[in-house]
Amino acid sequence: MIIIKGVPASPGIAIGKAYVFEENDLVVEKRPIARDKVKAEVKRFKDAVRQTLSDLDATEAKVLLMLGKTHAKLIEAHRLILKDPLITQEAPRRIADDLVNAEYALSQTLERVNRNFEQIDDEFFRERRHDIFDVGKRLIRHLVRQEKRTLADIKAPAILVAHNLYPSDTLHLRETKVLGFCTDVGGKTSHTALLAQSMELPAVVGLSDITRQVKTGDILIVDGDQGIVVVSPGPEALEKYQKSQRQLRQAERFLETVRALPSVTRDGHKVGLMANLDSRDDPQAALPLNTEGVGLLRTEWLYMNRQTPPAEAEHLAVYENMARTLAPAPVTVRLADIGGDKLTALGIEGHEGEMNPFMGLRGIRLFLRHPDLMKTQLRAMIRAGKAGNIKIMVPMVTSVGEVQAVRKLMAETYSELLKEGAAPPVQPELGIMVEIPAAALTLDTMLSVIDFVSIGTNDLIQYLLAVDRVNQHVAHIYDTYHPAVLRTIHLIVQTAHKKGKPVSVCGEMASDPKSTGLLLGLGVDVLSVTPRMYLKVKHTIRSLDFAACSQLAQQALTLSSCDEIRRLVAAQTDENT
Repeated sequence: MIIIKGVPASPGIAIGKAYVFEENDLVVEKRPIARDKVKAEVKRFKDAVRQTLSDLDATEAKVLLMLGKTHAKLIEAHRLILKDPLITQEAPRRIADDLVNAEYALSQTLERVNRNFEQIDDEFFRERRHDIFDVGKRLIRHLVRQEKRTLADIKAPAILVAHNLYPSDTLHLRETKVLGFCTDVGGKTSHTALLAQSMELPAVVGLSDITRQVKTGDILIVDGDQGIVVVSPGPEALEKYQKSQRQLRQAERFLETVRALPSVTRDGHKVGLMANLDSRDDPQAALPLNTEGVGLLRTEWLYMNRQTPPAEAEHLAVYENMARTLAPAPVTVRLADIGGDKLTALGIEGHEGEMNPFMGLRGIRLFLRHPDLMKTQLRAMIRAGKAGNIKIMVPMVTSVGEVQAVRKLMAETYSELLKEGAAPPVQPELGIMVEIPAAALTLDTMLSVIDFVSIGTNDLIQYLLAVDRVNQHVAHIYDTYHPAVLRTIHLIVQTAHKKGKPVSVCGEMASDPKSTGLLLGLGVDVLSVTPRMYLKVKHTIRSLDFAACSQLAQQALTLSSCDEIRRLVAAQTDENT
């Protein structure tokens, strides 16, 4: 029996035989061409682009039928990639300048893209490179006239094992008998992980070399909650996981009974419970959850795979749809947390060459450098307030001056829109994400100019512990239960509550039922969670006693190690199961 630890991408347990998916290798040879053949070679490249666009049209129809509009938007993103100068101009330029064949010119272009993406520290944006490679591979297959191997060969229930699953691969998952999957590479925000979550397929990614350790036919257990894959389990392990699988299915059926019930603890303490959504998501899908609103609406996708920034009308259409669909529940829209590296792709003078983009020009820092970008988004957010309850949230805040600058521009924008008759009667509430230690330590200076506080635990933990959680060498240091994390959350809550300002948590910690009691005990007012975990977190809230949670938190704050805190939290979890 072998146990391999990876990144939990989609919860649940899958047990079955492995199917190792090996892509047929794309062999790209460098062939010199004569100067008088350049025009013909460029035409061959452009023909491949047209064929790939035709492929995407056929795929889009299939995706709409099988997976719905949300995932069909991915195809539009791929179309935009095919129109990106990085592809349409760079590859032909290499053909002409280097006098090489089209497929080699394209492969060199993709290699440069890969190097650029490696410099991006934000996991969400770094994972988007797979979309570009997927499109690039489609193009190369047309150029070398090679058919792509698909997942259609999976005829019996199996666990899919692959080095990586590109978006075009995952489109076939629903029509196969895949029970779950695991990959060598990938992160929690990859398209593959997001699709696995929407299809409720257990998945573990980032396993490094599982394709080398497993062969087709091996018995596997995929534990998507713990991020573990068990290869060739013994009878005892198999029985244990089969029992857990039965319990999970029973628990999922039970969760339906809490759908219409309030999120309140056993001793009557009300806890706000909201959902995290992306600007690509269909808000109709959140309605069956009976959610109390959207605690975080990410807007970064609006800026992806395009050559110019999104116009006000594009922003407005998304925000109005969210606000109108979920009214009167609030929708908290976050100003886009994009980095300076994105500006060049958007046709704006870029800020290339940052040694550490993760600590560079991103979030509110970028918007204050380019207020026109912020004003476009603010106008749409404010206008959308006429359709429902919009709140505005500022990411990557480090000082009160940044918040005051946003507040000033927001007031000016609101006045302009009032004159145009396009603004709601009252300005939207303005809040901040506390995800940088500096904001946590100086929160008292900001409370007079904001209406609410939201803790972004993902970045806060990374910055507190100086750990890149997608760096395999130090990822083990990233720990939700580090004493510094709990003490910082406690400080934020205490500081905000002194001024009567509510505090929510919208990071991954909020979506972890094991952390629910701790967050409640620390005084957090609202949890904003992924839709997939919404009912599970609600059930957890309803099973807890708030007085006991408060005692748990106070005891945890006195402990000095992650392991001590983890054992304390586990003991409470056992008591409530």
